[in-house]
Amino acid sequence: MTASPSPWSDLDRPPLRERALRQALAGPGGPWTRLDVTPRTGSTNADLAAAARAGDARPGTVLIAEEQHSGRGRLDRAWSAPPRSGLFFSVLLRPAPAVPDERVGWLPLLAGVAAATALARAAGVDTSLKWPNDVLVAVGGEERKLGGILAERAADGAVVLGIGLNVSLRAEELPVPAAGSLLLAGAVSTDRDPLLRAVLRSLADWYARWTEAGGDPVASGLLDAYAAGCSTLGRRVRAELPGGGELRGVAAALDAEGRLVIEGDDGGRHEVAAADIIHLRPT
Repeated sequence: MTASPSPWSDLDRPPLRERALRQALAGPGGPWTRLDVTPRTGSTNADLAAAARAGDARPGTVLIAEEQHSGRGRLDRAWSAPPRSGLFFSVLLRPAPAVPDERVGWLPLLAGVAAATALARAAGVDTSLKWPNDVLVAVGGEERKLGGILAERAADGAVVLGIGLNVSLRAEELPVPAAGSLLLAGAVSTDRDPLLRAVLRSLADWYARWTEAGGDPVASGLLDAYAAGCSTLGRRVRAELPGGGELRGVAAALDAEGRLVIEGDDGGRHEVAAADIIHLRPT
């Protein structure tokens, strides 16, 4: 039987301090109801969704993995990273009945705002958002993907919101050239404990504002915050649509449901609910 690698095998990547995190975030008065750290799993989203279906998790539960070997992004794309090189976690939320179903699509955008603003403060890096679910940083003057967000429906109106953020990923470990990390972006700190606390507190704060406003992106301030931090708006883009086909034009705005409004090169105005967005260089 092969022994599991020690969590201290890479001193630049120490393990998270579960007890301290639980006391700070899920203790009396904390913003979350439960917090667990698992050494390794396939997908925190899949695990938390299964726990919700079994009745073993309630809203406010946070599940964090030191390593994910079968993480998923949008369109079921595989995603993985070295152990303890990032923040890989999911939270269970139940926005209904406070938030009508047509506004639930704002959740991934809300998570992007929460993560980007928290990391800008705690890590001292400039962040931006790429619609609909990417957090970007600048590495060597280029936009790089720092992390992504995936929201999935679970049992009884609940939503599992998964967030993956690259913290100490080194250049030789990048899965693709377009990836980045806080380390490569020159962060003042890559200590995952305070970074995770900052992101989870920011997420709880934005979620509270949004639900108290009935999911209204204007009344909660979410629309303005997202638009201010979104590098997609105002740019020429290529939208690769589900099922094939593409749309080119200028990303002009977000609509009331969080869809991207593209003023197409065909002269039409298109509301896009799901797509891979590629930022195009000015012509």
